[in-house]
Amino acid sequence: MAPDQTPAQAAPDESAGVGDRRSLLPITILVAVLVLALDQFTKWLAVTYLEGRASVEVIGPVLKLTFVRNPGAAFSLGGGYTIIFSLLAAAVAVVIVTTARSLSSVAWAIALGGLLGGALGNLLDRIFREPGFLRGHVVDFIQLPYWPIFNVADMAVVCSAGLIVILTIRGVPLRGGAA
Repeated sequence: MAPDQTPAQAAPDESAGVGDRRSLLPITILVAVLVLALDQFTKWLAVTYLEGRASVEVIGPVLKLTFVRNPGAAFSLGGGYTIIFSLLAAAVAVVIVTTARSLSSVAWAIALGGLLGGALGNLLDRIFREPGFLRGHVVDFIQLPYWPIFNVADMAVVCSAGLIVILTIRGVPLRGGAA
């Protein structure tokens, strides 16, 4: 407080930035919506043009488009636990949206948005695809050598997890810091 100020005059300056800090939730939601839209569009393309057909080589044996319906999680593991994966994805979405309301790091907003979009992309498959509600099989179609077939939602989850690891190692806080 300056010597010529009263406490009442100094109070607004001391709290400046606290009340007017903008929420980063819109960034998280925007990234999630973009990931979700790209994921669902590419899955629509895969169902329309790849289902029931042989693999398509895009870059020789390095990148192929191979249609599969995955009843499980990563690496097709846990096919009998589809309902549990669905409920976990829904819980993750709720936690991310709740956390994103108080973020102060754009990098964290992007990371959580990618994670949210990927989780919702595969959750939509589990809700709306055969064989039924919360048991639907996820559409996968991107194939690399020596790696399980995956989709855009899976890429978003993995890239977001990588970014989260980097942010954590660098000590970038979810709240109260800048990135």
